[in-house]
Amino acid sequence: MASQSEGIRKLLDAEKKAAEKVAEARRKKARRLKQAKEEAIIEIEKFRKEREENFLAYEKKHMGSKDDEQIKIEQETRTRLDAMHKKVAATKDKVIEELLQMVICNVQPSLHRNLRL
Repeated sequence: MASQSEGIRKLLDAEKKAAEKVAEARRKKARRLKQAKEEAIIEIEKFRKEREENFLAYEKKHMGSKDDEQIKIEQETRTRLDAMHKKVAATKDKVIEELLQMVICNVQPSLHRNLRL
């Protein structure tokens, strides 16, 4: 009986060692998966950054930068505003005179035709 219980004990010890090895293998596998995931995230970020830089360079080369467009629009706006101000300054007196001619009229006072004296 002693040999039988000793055999069972050995089997239990072997099973315990096997369970520990399986658990260790699972932990290693989990660590490797986590590490692979982190490396993949880093690689994806690097790729994304590289593609974005390429796109910005392409956009700047083919379409110009947004700052260039903004400067161009501001210059065009200033040019148009200057032209409008010059036009207003040139015709201001004439317009005021015409308005005054329309508003001011020579009033001839006369009695109403239905008035009886």
